[in-house]
Amino acid sequence: MTMPGFKAVLIRKDASGAQSVGFETLTDADLMEGDVTVRIERSTVNYKDGLAITGRAPVVRRFPMVPGVDGVGIVEQSLAPGLKPGDRVLLNGWGVGELHLGAWAERARWKSDWLISLPSGFSPDEGMAIGTAGYTAMMAVMALERHGIGPAGGPILVTGAAGGVGSIAVALLAGLGYHVVASTGRPEEAAYLKGLGAAEVIARSELEGEGRPLARERWIGAIDVVGGQTLANILSMIRYDGAVAACGLAGGLELPTTVAPFILRGVTLYGIDSVYVPKPVRVAVWDRLDRDLDRVKLEAMTRRIAFDDVLDAARQIVDGKVRGRIVVEIG
Repeated sequence: MTMPGFKAVLIRKDASGAQSVGFETLTDADLMEGDVTVRIERSTVNYKDGLAITGRAPVVRRFPMVPGVDGVGIVEQSLAPGLKPGDRVLLNGWGVGELHLGAWAERARWKSDWLISLPSGFSPDEGMAIGTAGYTAMMAVMALERHGIGPAGGPILVTGAAGGVGSIAVALLAGLGYHVVASTGRPEEAAYLKGLGAAEVIARSELEGEGRPLARERWIGAIDVVGGQTLANILSMIRYDGAVAACGLAGGLELPTTVAPFILRGVTLYGIDSVYVPKPVRVAVWDRLDRDLDRVKLEAMTRRIAFDDVLDAARQIVDGKVRGRIVVEIG
């Protein structure tokens, strides 16, 4: 079946390097290589999508580009064994929205190796309410678990707690029995964060500004989405043999720290990449989400928007004006 034309967001760059973005009508001829064609039902808005839309960071490496790093949809055509028309599939990462046309379109063609079946425990809306943000949060939690940090080990800090990764990290950790300390620059979100399970809410300012190589030990672990000076300060405050899972750069790429936390307190820094994780690991992460994520809390942190509103939402997320998760209703 060939669709005569379908709606998509397209980012273009002209000869001078100026970027433009808007809705356009594409056809199957515009799609890139792949063995599975998908009718997109739902997508979401991640911080990376906001960076792509605004051009604030060089996320997009091929033009023109359809953004949208997450998608859920129905297989329409498949050359891949194990996938047939009518199957519902999920995609996170793999360079879509950066190098390969992404999910902010009514139709996409992707490689079967990138796809997993949407877990039966999740609706399409829930799959995208989780999206890369929740998937990343779960990987960060699992990294702390592998380090041997359990609920009895001490408090866990979550930065950017009112955002997508942070909201799901707070809900997951609290549900597993951890004492969660949520850091946010939006004090008006304190009640929201406590509703997700945070035991304490602290101001983002406590982690900003130039710190010392070692500060007072406060947390056994942390999930950080900020990076930059904030991450450096967190490392200086982690307890002996604690760990930090770093998964974001909202505060910058630089890490102005010293070796002191590592060689004097045995602190470990884990990097969390969600883009190129092998499929068996992805399935395991989604299985954990299915088991451990409270659906009521997921609903409480989620709002739904029409496809036409996705560009406004993308601009808002990089300005720190989005709370929790957004589901984009595409088809």
